[in-house]
Amino acid sequence: MLMIDYIYDMNLRDLHYLVAVAEHLHFGRAALAVHVSQPTLSMQLKKLEETLGVQLFERSNKRVMLTTIGHALVVRAQRILHEVEQMRAVAQSAHDLEAGTLRLGIFPTLAPYLLPTLMPLLTKHFPRLSLQLVEERSPELMAQLLRGELDVAMLAMPIMADGLASATLFSELFLLAVARHHPLAHHKTVTTANMQGETVLLLEDGHCLRDQALAVCHLAGVGESSSFRATSLETLRHMVAASDAITLIPKLATRTDDPLMRYIPFKTNAPSRSIGLVWRNTSARGPLFAAMAKQISAAY
Repeated sequence: MLMIDYIYDMNLRDLHYLVAVAEHLHFGRAALAVHVSQPTLSMQLKKLEETLGVQLFERSNKRVMLTTIGHALVVRAQRILHEVEQMRAVAQSAHDLEAGTLRLGIFPTLAPYLLPTLMPLLTKHFPRLSLQLVEERSPELMAQLLRGELDVAMLAMPIMADGLASATLFSELFLLAVARHHPLAHHKTVTTANMQGETVLLLEDGHCLRDQALAVCHLAGVGESSSFRATSLETLRHMVAASDAITLIPKLATRTDDPLMRYIPFKTNAPSRSIGLVWRNTSARGPLFAAMAKQISAAY
């Protein structure tokens, strides 16, 4: 039998199973993710290996690893599944761009502060959409968007990647955050010069807010503390409140009634970050995303 005959024996279900195990590296968790029993998933993937005549996984009692050929085939399986999803999207768009499920990604230093007002806005203007929210750090959102696992994402601009379209939504100012007992707490405004000589705490690697804050620190001629990096914005807030350190907090995340912190605006050249909506430029729903961006931009 020729290889082309082998290929015809595969189906999309097998490709879903293959990608699920590659993502979870665990047959049990992968089975839960695709809503089948573990024996069923294991049996189908074993048949797939027999059909292709190659070993896709190295199995042991403790772990599952992709083989080299397994890695190469997973990439192609992801591409096929993405194209099939695009076929569904194209068919759906012929009827109603603003209906159906929409997978929206948003990063952690924005999600909890924007979503309470964003969700009612989107529901009002796009009532037939069913939104599925994914909160991840920016690099992971980008990866999921490019793999077709997300339809659209809110990210810090600019975006330097091929194959993506974007629309700027709004610009968000940064404020200097200090504890109530800090010497700068009584200032009505500050400049980057006030940051010199201070201990600066930032988020850990992987957060886009860290990169944005570092850019401000470099302009101010100050470095971050090497002894601590926060895993979340709330952890960062509490660490600054309990110390003599300072940090930068985006305006949406500030609290006017915070009993422990003071948030001080910059007098001149206020640092900020630009937030945009990003999608694949091949997406059939591009007009919908542009319309969403227009509504969000008008509201913020």
